[in-house]
Amino acid sequence: MYKGNLIKHSLHSDFYLGTVRDYWLYIPAGYTADTCANLMVFQDGFYYIDETKPMQVPIVIEQLIAENLIPQTICIFINPGIFEVPSKAEHHPDTQRSLEYDAMNDQYTRFLLNELLPQALDGLNVSNSPEDRAIVGFSSGGICAWSVAWHRPDMFGKVLSHCGSFVDIRGGGNFPYLIRNEIVKPIKMYFQSGENDLDTKYGNWALGNKQMAAALKFKGYDYHFEFGEQGHNLIHGAELLADSIKWLFSKSIK
Repeated sequence: MYKGNLIKHSLHSDFYLGTVRDYWLYIPAGYTADTCANLMVFQDGFYYIDETKPMQVPIVIEQLIAENLIPQTICIFINPGIFEVPSKAEHHPDTQRSLEYDAMNDQYTRFLLNELLPQALDGLNVSNSPEDRAIVGFSSGGICAWSVAWHRPDMFGKVLSHCGSFVDIRGGGNFPYLIRNEIVKPIKMYFQSGENDLDTKYGNWALGNKQMAAALKFKGYDYHFEFGEQGHNLIHGAELLADSIKWLFSKSIK
């Protein structure tokens, strides 16, 4: 069990009108206001804190801090928005999730930086350096994490993706080609997929992640790609969680 504080909040969004979302702020044990903490922001936040699921991020974070393997790190776990009063039958929570996470534009990035994070981090001493800030997600949340860093590498320099949806749901399958053809951005990425990941009309998740790895290698990015046997789930990602966070923040230990 973790010793820090995990506090639930809700946000009614002006960026995604009519939506409300839950998010959880995790402040590790030992954090004080004179500590400039690292930051990790998790999409599909409840997946990463649900005690019945494999991730258990607060426990892992506290263990890494206690062993001086990462600095003090504040985490925010954000759920996708849902409509309080659905106006159309297609306004299913998964539809809004895809609009937020799979889109290649910067709307979700602006929502994070201009609306949610200022509320969530009010009064906390959190580093503004992209070297100290990671963004994380599973599936569509994984491509969302990359997209946020892609649009604003000055705010998030680290990406952790689990079975990221680098396929053609809303154009995300183009990211490997964008990476190959644009200047290198200061982004460090750790990501994983598996041979039994999804294969649908939108594309093959394993192939999409391999294409990302090939593009990152071609351009000389700092990246680590793990390819296992699991399907579209968080089991393998949970096994790698401690090592992946250590790797991302390996230069943050003072």
